[in-house]
Amino acid sequence: MEMSVLEIIGGVLLIITCILAVILCLLQDSKQQQNMTAAITGGANDSFYGQNEGRTKEAILKKITRVLLILFFVLTIAIHVITKLK
Repeated sequence: MEMSVLEIIGGVLLIITCILAVILCLLQDSKQQQNMTAAITGGANDSFYGQNEGRTKEAILKKITRVLLILFFVLTIAIHVITKLK
């Protein structure tokens, strides 16, 4: 069984996309951790920079993660179709 160049490229892209998605998911803060920290510290984060920094970082991480997971899904289907065409 010989793999075509498209299958190899697709497999490599699939692995890279998967690894990046896992890393980005791990970088995102969980809501439970934020709630527990706020309970311990009293939730006093009144500075403008402190209030908006997390939202911006979280929003960017969510968007990138969403795009990577869509790409992962499309690559998986594309590789499946390529292998079935043989």
